Amino acid sequence: MATVNREQLIKKPFNDFKNYPYGFARSGDFSIRESELLGKHGSLITALMSGEIEPESAEEQSLLAVARGEKAAETPIEKAWSKYQARINRPKVGSMYGRSRYTDEAFEMSGVDDDDIVVED
Repeated sequence: MATVNREQLIKKPFNDFKNYPYGFARSGDFSIRESELLGKHGSLITALMSGEIEPESAEEQSLLAVARGEKAAETPIEKAWSKYQARINRPKVGSMYGRSRYTDEAFEMSGVDDDDIVVED
């Protein structure tokens, strides 16, 4: 297995095609500056969170603490990452109209054979 190099992670752009298939800038959730910061630093933050690399500076330790939810965001990248986490972890909306009106049971007719039903035009 190849080792992860810090310089390669910094140069690698971060994309989340599952949640943002057209990119962060085109989603409407982030400003241009926030989408640039996520693209530039997202790979490093995900590697820090997964434990692939260890934080080397106080800035990276602060980023890791914010990503884990241990402290409040202060820098622009920390705020952008917190906003990204809030967006992808929000509860999913099932339907804006609530529960469905009809169920499969409503259409089932108990005790009636299908052969007895006559449809007239």
